[in-house]
Amino acid sequence: MSEIWLPVVLAFLAGGVVKGAVGLGMPTVVLAALAPYMPVSRAAAILVVPSLVMNVWQLFGGPRPARTALRLAPLLAGLLLGTLFAPIGMATVNTRLATLCLGVLLLSYALTGLANLTLAVPPAAERWLSPLLGLVSGAVNAATGLFVIPLVPYLQGLRMDKDELVQALALCFTVGAVALGARLWMDGASVLGDLAGSALALAAAAIGMPLGKALRERSNQQVFRKCFFAVLLVVGAALTAKALLA
Repeated sequence: MSEIWLPVVLAFLAGGVVKGAVGLGMPTVVLAALAPYMPVSRAAAILVVPSLVMNVWQLFGGPRPARTALRLAPLLAGLLLGTLFAPIGMATVNTRLATLCLGVLLLSYALTGLANLTLAVPPAAERWLSPLLGLVSGAVNAATGLFVIPLVPYLQGLRMDKDELVQALALCFTVGAVALGARLWMDGASVLGDLAGSALALAAAAIGMPLGKALRERSNQQVFRKCFFAVLLVVGAALTAKALLA
């Protein structure tokens, strides 16, 4: 851990800033930043504990966690099962394929964000679409450590109010972090083997979040989001090209 402490601190500091500013994005920033320095599976293992703590913090800061959990139960069940039983896990595939999956996912997320695409999910479709979407998101989580695509656009399409959406995102990311930790353990990767690294990462993220909140209050959030997605677009393209040309 000592040889990469600076990239880890900077990655989680930046991830905390983004999460504080826009309410999500810490895993995306961290995995994108650390992919050039270590295998994606190792970066995901360091991410599990900080992501879990930060999202539980965000989850119980909202007004209706039980109501949100009940509504999203089919989605969360699919997310858990999809992560645990997906045919591809990042700890058991070669680094090139894991990097390629991450690069493609970042490209998709960035293009969706820059295009400002929004879905409208009919209430009648939510009952059957939620578990299906959860399974797909779980499979993506197992392979890349991220599931912003397709989960975030789907949640945005459920017409929740702002507070409920933030709480729903925190709940999904909490379950996703627990499921990913379990999947990495099932595949023989150590999630708690680098507690010093996870503690360092958590401290950096905790410092970054209030900085991000202050940035949100002082800057145009739309401009910040566009810059965020533009950076992800460049990083995703670079990771994809690296994997394809390796």
